[in-house]
Amino acid sequence: MVSRQAEVPLFIDAGLPTGSIRDDVMAGLSRSPRSLPPKLFYDEEGSRLFDAICELDEYYPTRTEIGIMRTRLDEIVEAVGAGALLVEYGSGSSVKTEILLERLDQLAGYVPIDISREHLLASASRIARRHPNLAIYPVAADYTTMIPGLADLTAKHRAVVYFPGSTIGNFQPSEAEAFLTRAAKLVGPGGGMLIGVDLRKDASVLEAAYDDALGVTAAFNLNILRHINREAGADFDLGAFRHRAVWNGEASRIEMHLVSRFDQEVRIGDAVIPLTSGESIVTEHSYKYTLPGFAEMATRAGFNTAQTWTDSGDLFSLHYLVARAGGAGKE
Repeated sequence: MVSRQAEVPLFIDAGLPTGSIRDDVMAGLSRSPRSLPPKLFYDEEGSRLFDAICELDEYYPTRTEIGIMRTRLDEIVEAVGAGALLVEYGSGSSVKTEILLERLDQLAGYVPIDISREHLLASASRIARRHPNLAIYPVAADYTTMIPGLADLTAKHRAVVYFPGSTIGNFQPSEAEAFLTRAAKLVGPGGGMLIGVDLRKDASVLEAAYDDALGVTAAFNLNILRHINREAGADFDLGAFRHRAVWNGEASRIEMHLVSRFDQEVRIGDAVIPLTSGESIVTEHSYKYTLPGFAEMATRAGFNTAQTWTDSGDLFSLHYLVARAGGAGKE
C-alpha cells in the first residue's frame, strides 16, 4: 500500500529512449504527406498546455465528459464495480479520475500510465496525498505499446482500463481497433474498459475546438517542434510554422497541421528535410464516431458494450465495455 508520503516512485519506467523519438520523427517526415507522432505533444510543457486547452470555452470535450460523469456517476460506479484495478491510459493530470476515485469502492489499486514522467509523478503524488490508503503504481511508458510487467499486475486482479477524453480518435480506425483488441487482452474476460468517444457534429463546433481564439491550441501544436528539437537533435524554428485545423467530413476527422511559412530546411541530426512554402506536416488526426460505428468496432475488438452514456446534445459519449471470452471477432 502507498503510505501518506507525498512522493510516489515509478512502478514501471518504460519511457521512450531518445533514439526511438528520432526514428519516429524521421519515419513520419519521410512519408507523404509528412507527419509527426501526436504522442510527442506530451512533454511537461505540452501536458501543461493541454490542461489549459481543457479549460477553454471552445473546447467542449472535457467539460461535457465531466458533466456526463457527474450526472451518471452512480451508474458508472456500478458498472466498474468494487475491487477493480483501475488502469488509466494517458493519465495526464488525472482530473477526471479524481471523480471516480472519490466513489469507487475498495479498489485493488490505481495504475496511471503516461509518457511524461514529470507530469505523471506530480499527479500520482497529488492523488497519494488525497487517497493515502490507495495503492498507486505509476507507469512511465507509451501506452500504445506492450509495457513489460503490466500484464503481470493486471493478471492478479480484475482490471478495468480507463481511457477518458477523445484520445481514441487520434488513432487511424484500423489502429483504434487494434488498440482496443490489445486492451481486451490486457484486462481478460470479464475485465472492463471505460472509454470516452467524441461524436460527429457540426464542423464549426469542431474547428473552433481545435483552433481557439486565444491561440492555446496553436501553442500546443507548435510545442511538439520544441520537444523534438530537445529530444531528437533537430533545429525546427517555431516561428517558421503556423497552426492549421480543418474538418475532413469524408474521413470523419479533424486534422491538425503545422504549415511551413516559406521554403526552408530542417536538420535532424545529420539528416536534412526540405520543406516548401505552404507545405504542411500533419500532427494529429482526431476521428469522430457515431454511436453504432464505435459499438461495432468495440465488438470486433473483443468487447461487448454494457453501457453507453451521452450528454443532452449528443456531443460526447462514455462507454463501459466488457471483454468477452474468445476475444476479437468472437460473438
